[in-house]
Amino acid sequence: MKNKILYGICLSVLCFAGCKGTSSYFEQAAQTTEESAVFMETETEEGEDAAADECFVYVCGAVNVPGVYKLPSGSRIYEAVLLAGGLREDACEDSLNQAQEITDGQMIKIVTEEEASQGGEESGSEEFDSDGRINLNTAKAEDLMTLPGIGASKAQSILSYRDEKGGFSSIEEIMEITGIKEGVFSKIKDYIIVN
Repeated sequence: MKNKILYGICLSVLCFAGCKGTSSYFEQAAQTTEESAVFMETETEEGEDAAADECFVYVCGAVNVPGVYKLPSGSRIYEAVLLAGGLREDACEDSLNQAQEITDGQMIKIVTEEEASQGGEESGSEEFDSDGRINLNTAKAEDLMTLPGIGASKAQSILSYRDEKGGFSSIEEIMEITGIKEGVFSKIKDYIIVN
């Protein structure tokens, strides 16, 4: 009889301890789930911020590994060139300002020494002034796309405007093109010229 009572007490204690442990387990699981949800929200917000802090650029021409590269916003052209395997031996280092800040969607084209030194349409040297600025009246779409904030559609708009008007008489005239206002102009004015 004593054994049965002792057995009953032990069983009750174990049951109570087990139930309490189970309740505690579920409470811990709920708390962990809440913490995970908060962590996931934080991760998502950080992910969205991270996406806003990234730029994709196309590096082509006289580089070792041409392609599209992702860099943090505020990066410089030289950093994009490094990601593209660096300059080839025949690259003209002075073909563009490597200290310039990149913009999302920018095309960075490095010309060769031969292209920079030769005249005529083959080399594209007419598109660039002697100091490396892009001539709005002779530049090709791919050259215009190396300018900050100028993508394919804006480059095409510049070419269409130029054909329609017979050329640009001043660099400020570029602001007459839809989508190019003072903000974009302030970014590109030091890199363009009209001859």
